[in-house]
Amino acid sequence: MKAAPKPIIIAIDGNAASGKGTLGKRLAGRLGLAHMDTGSLYRLVALNLMNRGRDPADESRAVEAAAALNKSYKPEDSDNPLIRTDAVGAVTSQISAIPAVRDQILELQRNFAQNPPLLLDGRTPRGAILDGRDIGTVVCPQADIKFFVTASPETRAERRHKELQSKGISVTYDAVLADMHERDARDAGRATAPMKPAADAIMLDTSTMTIDDVVAFALKKIRQKTNFALG
Repeated sequence: MKAAPKPIIIAIDGNAASGKGTLGKRLAGRLGLAHMDTGSLYRLVALNLMNRGRDPADESRAVEAAAALNKSYKPEDSDNPLIRTDAVGAVTSQISAIPAVRDQILELQRNFAQNPPLLLDGRTPRGAILDGRDIGTVVCPQADIKFFVTASPETRAERRHKELQSKGISVTYDAVLADMHERDARDAGRATAPMKPAADAIMLDTSTMTIDDVVAFALKKIRQKTNFALG
């Protein structure tokens, strides 16, 4: 009998609107992996606080909400459109700076990587894929393969601008570009878990690539760098 493939952990880090989330979802579907959008976790904590009428400045309540998410998180929670609102984003900025909240989220991410939940169709996952800012450097430095996805600020601003317009949100391209530059500086310059490529990360610039090209490139590297059977 053919042995089951060794479970795999794939880390995808990168800038906002670089395409890392789309890549993570595509690879998860292609390879039968559980997928975690780590950027959604603090937003889910923020939404929990807002729904309960809690003060986000109350650290004990924020830690309580993070601990609850740690115990109950399901990948489909990250698809809740309510977590993408500006109001939730504002609360997220507050609670994500709380060390004890970050500890709970870090534990959640690591547990997910080591013990991924069943897939939506009931299958046992063949591993886990996590995308975020510090997966390969802090959350899963032992990941089997690491990608760092980027694109030019102009390309990423154009993508985000089109996304916002499709949702009926009126904003100028220049404003989106300025926000992109500010976010990059904030993510790379923060004292705790700054965004940066892991030393052994595979760099992937998606500026001139289609999503199909990006997925094909990643699959090729996974085949070359690991013993994971692609099927």
